[in-house]
Amino acid sequence: MPAALHLDRQGPLARLRLTRPDLRNAFDAALIAELTAALQTLATAPDVRVVVLEGDGPAFSAGADLNWMRAMAAASEEQNREDSLALARLMRTLDELPKPTIARVHGDAYGGGVGLVACCDIAIGVPTAKFGLTESRLGLLPAVISPYVIAAIGSRNARRYFATAEIFDAAEALRIGLLHQVVPTETLDAAVQRQVDLLLNAAPRASATAKQLVRAVCAHHDGARHDADNAALIARLRVSPEGQEGIAAFLEKRKPRWMPR
Repeated sequence: MPAALHLDRQGPLARLRLTRPDLRNAFDAALIAELTAALQTLATAPDVRVVVLEGDGPAFSAGADLNWMRAMAAASEEQNREDSLALARLMRTLDELPKPTIARVHGDAYGGGVGLVACCDIAIGVPTAKFGLTESRLGLLPAVISPYVIAAIGSRNARRYFATAEIFDAAEALRIGLLHQVVPTETLDAAVQRQVDLLLNAAPRASATAKQLVRAVCAHHDGARHDADNAALIARLRVSPEGQEGIAAFLEKRKPRWMPR
């Protein structure tokens, strides 16, 4: 059986490519497990600073593999619960990965594929890409991916697209926040590389911790505690080796040591 995932490490950049083009990079249990394991490995790789998620063939990811769905339809409720928890672990691993992530959306994304896009910190797509949260057509809902999709597109848009299962284009994905940028196909790689370069020019710890800060701010309801936590975070960063180097480089009008020469 051909590999469902390819990992290409290029110095501080890791590219994770879904390699089931004949199946439009659809999920099954094996791909979910393989992708989760690869992300867990990259999370602790000290030399990796940026992760790009991409797909082979015409689609980014068409969501669930039909054979996998057929098997789960015949499985028990408990088996379906365990299977769904595996997908939930994948999405949370990607969403909380302690490295900045970029979704290179060169083609269509449906269902769980939309979840992958929503879990990435930066998402760049092409005008011809189509998107859909089509689960309600099957009497289902995008429950497992809902925290990440709602965070990306907002509750009002989620209420619409979860219920209608309608397909929308890249311009709409940009408008509602699923994509950050839409570029012509021929400039997609250049647009992704620009974001990679920006991330590599940022301080590694600060860049990797940015999503943790955003998550903490969104979760806070106690203003005084919020202020105290933020003050403690910036204090830690200022006295850290990375913070000291960044401040010194700015004052000395030179590049910090982490920036490519």
